[in-house]
Amino acid sequence: MSHIVTVQDAVTAFADWIEPTDAELDAIEQEMPLILADVDLLDAHIITLDRTPTELDARRIRRARRRALAARVDLANRTAGASLPGGAA
Repeated sequence: MSHIVTVQDAVTAFADWIEPTDAELDAIEQEMPLILADVDLLDAHIITLDRTPTELDARRIRRARRRALAARVDLANRTAGASLPGGAA
């Protein structure tokens, strides 16, 4: 007879009492504009899944793609500036 054994770390890693740290919450908050821009882009693509995209759909996707790219650039610039010691750019 073989016993089924669970790994304690894997079981408790998702316990209800483990909450995100303040640093993790700050990182999520800092990335939130990018997350929302990516959701908008995904929504624009989902709209066109069951039909042929119209010119309006194409514009919506282009705008959402530009917003997502701008959010990525902004986040990259903020994190690069924050990680440099001495305030050097």
